[in-house]
Amino acid sequence: MAQPARPPAGYPSQNGAGQQPYSNGPVQNQLMHSSDGQGYSPSVPGSYSHQTPAKIPPHQSSGQYNYSGSQNVSQLNNYQGPGQTLNRPPVAPFSRSPVQQTGPVPQVLLPALQNSAAISSAGSFPPGASPPGLSNWQYSQTPVSQPVGSQASHLAHVTGTGSAQPPSSLSGNTNPPGSYQYAASPGGPPLQNSYVKPGSAPPPVTQPLTPLHPPARPPLGPPPVGGPPLIRPSTLIAGPPNTQSLLNSAANREGDATSAASDGSVVQNSYDAIEGGGLMATPHPSPAPPNLKMNRSVGYSYPTLPPGYQNTSPPGAPGMQASALQYPDGSKHFHQPALGTSRLTASMGGLSLQQEGLRPMNLLQERNILPTTLLKAPVPNLHEDIQKLNCNPELFRCTLTNIPQTQALLNKAKLPLGLLLHPFKDLSQLPVVTSSTIVRCRSCRTYINPFVSFLDQRRWKCNLCYRVNDVPEEFMYNPVTRVYGEPHKRPEVQNATIEFMAPSEYMLRPPQPPVYLFVFDVSHNAIETGYLNTVCQTLLDNLDLLPGNTRTKIGFITFDSTIHFYSLQEGLSQPQMLIVSDIEDVFIPMPENLLVNLNENKELIQDLLRTLPQMFTKSLETQSALGPALQAAFKLMSPTGGRISVFQTQLPSVGMGALKSREEPNQRATAKDIHLTPSTDFYKKLALDCSGQQVAVDLFLLSGQCSDLASLGCISRYSAGSVYYYQSYHHKHNPVQVEKLQKELKRYLTRKIGFEAVMRIRCTKGLSIHTFHGNFFVRSTDLLSLPNVNPDAGYAVQMSVEESLTDMQVVSFQSALLYTSSKGERRIRVHTMCLPVVTTLSDVYLGADVQAITGLLANMAVDRSVSATLSDARDALVNAVIDSLSAYRSSVLSIQQPGLMAPYSLRLFPLYVLALLKQKAFQTGTNARLDERIFTMCQVKNQPLVYLMLMTHPSLYRVDNLTDEGALNINDRTIPQPPILQLSVEKLSRDGAYLMDAGSVMFLWIGKNCGQSFISQVLGVPNYGSIPQNMTHLPELETAESIRTIAFISWLREQRPFFPILYIIKDDSPLKSSFLQNMIEDRTESALSYYEFLLHIQQQVNK
Repeated sequence: MAQPARPPAGYPSQNGAGQQPYSNGPVQNQLMHSSDGQGYSPSVPGSYSHQTPAKIPPHQSSGQYNYSGSQNVSQLNNYQGPGQTLNRPPVAPFSRSPVQQTGPVPQVLLPALQNSAAISSAGSFPPGASPPGLSNWQYSQTPVSQPVGSQASHLAHVTGTGSAQPPSSLSGNTNPPGSYQYAASPGGPPLQNSYVKPGSAPPPVTQPLTPLHPPARPPLGPPPVGGPPLIRPSTLIAGPPNTQSLLNSAANREGDATSAASDGSVVQNSYDAIEGGGLMATPHPSPAPPNLKMNRSVGYSYPTLPPGYQNTSPPGAPGMQASALQYPDGSKHFHQPALGTSRLTASMGGLSLQQEGLRPMNLLQERNILPTTLLKAPVPNLHEDIQKLNCNPELFRCTLTNIPQTQALLNKAKLPLGLLLHPFKDLSQLPVVTSSTIVRCRSCRTYINPFVSFLDQRRWKCNLCYRVNDVPEEFMYNPVTRVYGEPHKRPEVQNATIEFMAPSEYMLRPPQPPVYLFVFDVSHNAIETGYLNTVCQTLLDNLDLLPGNTRTKIGFITFDSTIHFYSLQEGLSQPQMLIVSDIEDVFIPMPENLLVNLNENKELIQDLLRTLPQMFTKSLETQSALGPALQAAFKLMSPTGGRISVFQTQLPSVGMGALKSREEPNQRATAKDIHLTPSTDFYKKLALDCSGQQVAVDLFLLSGQCSDLASLGCISRYSAGSVYYYQSYHHKHNPVQVEKLQKELKRYLTRKIGFEAVMRIRCTKGLSIHTFHGNFFVRSTDLLSLPNVNPDAGYAVQMSVEESLTDMQVVSFQSALLYTSSKGERRIRVHTMCLPVVTTLSDVYLGADVQAITGLLANMAVDRSVSATLSDARDALVNAVIDSLSAYRSSVLSIQQPGLMAPYSLRLFPLYVLALLKQKAFQTGTNARLDERIFTMCQVKNQPLVYLMLMTHPSLYRVDNLTDEGALNINDRTIPQPPILQLSVEKLSRDGAYLMDAGSVMFLWIGKNCGQSFISQVLGVPNYGSIPQNMTHLPELETAESIRTIAFISWLREQRPFFPILYIIKDDSPLKSSFLQNMIEDRTESALSYYEFLLHIQQQVNK
């Protein structure tokens, strides 16, 4: 595919560039369905009437986040820094004198942004024009017509000129079957699905479905030659008109992919060539195999069987032998019993449970609807043989587990269609396949998976584009069972989540080494907080645990109003500081000695970490040159790529990227004046440059004052980094934050990391993806650029039904993440999910996943807050509930009943949306500081669904009466499982103790009349009055109550990558207000109670 470069026009406010109306399919960010604007008079006290807005007349959405654009790809094999050393006078160890420049300055400069205009954070409407009011999110597809030629602004030359030459053929590999190796994933417990080299006794693997009866092994013969049959491009194009220009790009990874720009220039897009195009890819024409007896032309046929295994017997029927139908090529046909829609649910013993999802509930009458255990993802209504192969919902989840057949049906349901992904999650079991052939569809480049169809031994049909592909000779042998002729039993076809060891053709350059650069704020303000002691000590403790190998490199930069580099050259007795005071034109002194091999220079590195905290204790420098420090870090890292970890404690005040405070505490209440957009485009532009050179920036903000996170956060967001925020961090005044920083920094330093990654999400022909959420940059229409990928990051995408899914019983979704491991291996992690297609509105509601819907709406609401206003986002969230329940009432309910009726599957929808409205990201009132609000929005966009839901709707448990009944037993520990309570003061008793788990924070509320045994045996104090005011730790006592309570809290903490502080509070505690703020069902100063909210929704639905 042609790789679009940075556009000359201004950047809109999301991850991408350009002002074209669509960049990943037509922009569907008009989030909600429109309806007539109507006022309302809620039946609640008048003082609250302004809090929950009525539906507002719809306006056309504008200012949406468009994704596109690109950046220069780093040159191949360019690992060396400039090989020139500056002629400089010797610098005394740790001298603070500025370095004098005596010769030419070797600058590691990358091509500057060309024609870069100011980045328009508010969207793509003309300057001076205010965005129209946006209230309703439309899930419908609004076609936008634009000539193909208008895409020319996205094409430019790429700096890289060479490319590794891969083998010229994908299917003609004649390596012997024995070349397969199945390696267990490193680390963790022994894997159930681990694969060993042929020759040793293979361990058991996941059992296949009802056994297939393979035909006798056919004669070997030569491997298939020639490409697949030609498919008309018109049947493949799933995107808008601009995808026509992409049809010239190579679908396969053979050689360099080039495409002609409209100006006649040739553009290289190696990433697309490597990962393979989406549905826009052009197949390689070749004659069709002779005499294929198919009821449809090859390439168009839809499977009569949902994915996979054709000899699954109907429930209760005897197993059927494979028919001996002779094919002209000598292979035998696998019999496919029709598995129609009526049979999709035939084996589900829980049909009554399925219908429970449609049971109408009157939410105004049924008050105790919150489940007492954590809500699980709904199970798709598929044949059990298919479902047991499906992807784990913790990794891949859809808002609707029943996919509507048409966009019209989706529009009618008024529910959003989208995916939520956690693609790099830590897994205890991950099948890892080493093979010289990775089997993929020749047309759409989908990886073979459990949901493809095998027409016979030699051919498989893609479950995304329905192309018929040849089975490569090497794939016929299964090294796990050591049987030839069972391609359907290979691990690639038995596991929805799998990791491939990628061969050399999946590399643009040799895999980069792990490179870690730490950038520390050492201004007076930073030294005062004491953070440097904590960070340096944590680094010292975990230096040997940094992911990497013998090539791992590390470096350090510190800054105040000047920038300080540290030479760690071999042979030095101690680190040498080099000071650059010219922050307007930063250069890199002695670049070859600033990033050094960790293993070879460990002693110097440890010396530096021990001395750094003391070096600046007497500094009176208050200025902060963060921008120039980041520019210097980028120049230092760009030859290799890697990770920059920057620690900042205040507003940047000098040099490029300097900012001024935009927060006025007295105006926090007025939602219209909240500054959610960046005040400068400097950090976004720098992030895009970083992304182009495979550099990600992680920001640790430890600040007491407003530091304009809306602007600073762009450096992480567009470079696929992470943001950490420690409000009012101080080692003495706020010691509880010190432990939080230590624990989270340890996790950050030691967790798995992937470098120079790209991710693409594919879906069955007829579906299209149009908006992405998360921290990344969209490189070419649908390829996400992830310079770093970490196991704690989540992503979301919005989808639409572009073509009717008629004749399809199921659809599939596949994400492929190509990355370099810290050990220097190129790997591909693939997740595939299969879902049924339905034709009725009631079935769409039946399969609604209310948590996934809430998570996707939260991501959409963050975008709306930035592109329009916070109040627009709040309106849109409320309207999402009103619209869906109105549609259910008018189109599904056969008998109109009084009250507020909802299907059982959506019974928690109003509660979750009310919880979103009360969350710091979207709440009104003076409680939320600006940086705190922005950080919460960052979390919404970057956290996996499970953490986002906990942060939105906390879990409340009574813990003064914990028992072992129903407890979990994990590693010889007994973990109590108390029931989850509703978030209302009504549920609190003064004689109890209650734990509230709000994700990143926990509260243990002790009632005034709490039992004496709990106070003494868990808190370790004699009575209620003796409980300290600022207690944040439970003492480890040798009592059964203490052991149970600590085990339960520890178990909750262990399940997340961040460290929640535990606050123990009493009735007179200053933190009691924070505890009560999370009581979602109760009224607060600025928000309705749950019951009042339901009355408001009912009033709107019944209009």
